[in-house]
Amino acid sequence: MTRPTPPLAPTLAPARPAARLRVRLLVAALLALPGWAALPLPARAAPLDDAVQQLQRDWEVIRYQTPPAEREKRYAALASRAHGVSESFPNRSEPLVWEGIVVSSWAGEKGGLGALSLAKQAKALYEQAIRLDGNVLDGSAYNSLGVLYYKVPGWPLGFGDKAKADELLRRALAVNPNGIDANYFYGEYLVETKQEDKAIPYLERALKAPDRPGRQVADAGRRDEARQLLERVKAK
Repeated sequence: MTRPTPPLAPTLAPARPAARLRVRLLVAALLALPGWAALPLPARAAPLDDAVQQLQRDWEVIRYQTPPAEREKRYAALASRAHGVSESFPNRSEPLVWEGIVVSSWAGEKGGLGALSLAKQAKALYEQAIRLDGNVLDGSAYNSLGVLYYKVPGWPLGFGDKAKADELLRRALAVNPNGIDANYFYGEYLVETKQEDKAIPYLERALKAPDRPGRQVADAGRRDEARQLLERVKAK
């Protein structure tokens, strides 16, 4: 007796246009929910990483490849975009750190007392990032806030505090002991505070720091700054 031929395994029919439209509408509705940005979904990592990396790339182009006369205006525009990223990803430290870096850089280009309000704004951003997670981005919030504390004038003009700077910069080094920025800025702090001999090993470590993926422009620029500062210190 001949056995009946078993039915073929069912195949998935291609999605109809109407079905695809419903899926897109559902995704759009989810993205529009007020609490979506705070949901701990793995799918949010890629958009966040992409946004932060774009801020990094734009910042380093301004910092190292843009004529000085154009930097202030371009930092101002980038600060506006960075703020939009921070608002799109609430409860995440990374965009706050980069918004702070952009605003700090803007303040540095602006200079004078007019830059103090920007420095205070950057300080608040770093502090908020630290409250959420100070260790993200290799401790950049500690590092960048420490830089503000030794660059901004002290009382009565500003909030500068060399002891606080030392504490924060050391904390950044604890998070990322071999990092180029952590070592460079602690070396610069030691030079600023008349401790040039102590600065030399940190500057040398900055020059030997491992490359950061996708940060070639920033790494090359920072190494050049570390090299120049080291030469200046050794020439004394």
